[in-house]
Amino acid sequence: MAESVISDGRQYTIPLRYRIMENLHIVFWLFKDLAWCMFWKPLGLLMIIPTLTISFVIAWRTRHYMSELCHNLAVSVWIMANSYWMIAEFAGFDEEPWFGAYTLKHVAVVPFLLGMLFLAYYYMWWKPRHRQESATL
Repeated sequence: MAESVISDGRQYTIPLRYRIMENLHIVFWLFKDLAWCMFWKPLGLLMIIPTLTISFVIAWRTRHYMSELCHNLAVSVWIMANSYWMIAEFAGFDEEPWFGAYTLKHVAVVPFLLGMLFLAYYYMWWKPRHRQESATL
């Protein structure tokens, strides 16, 4: 089992089957982004499904630790934004006008900002009010 020390000295333990899933998640994510970089549309589109699914499973499994939940939700919406941007480029609508000087690829800003809000909530509101509670960060 993988372990890390929580701020109060206790161990935060990740079951091996969860760690294997997390590591596989990285493999899928890298294949998705490599396919995007190389413009391999079918592979890129296919890799969205396992990459995004596993990110939500990881977030669900860590929901009992607010620090983990917020960071894993931020990763999930980052993958959503990243996937939308890839789809926009693959489909050729990324440079279409959206609003003013912004194009349709800039719609990805919405989930990117949502991820930043998850982290801002954790660091600026939740963590300062729960200093006595265990956290992994």
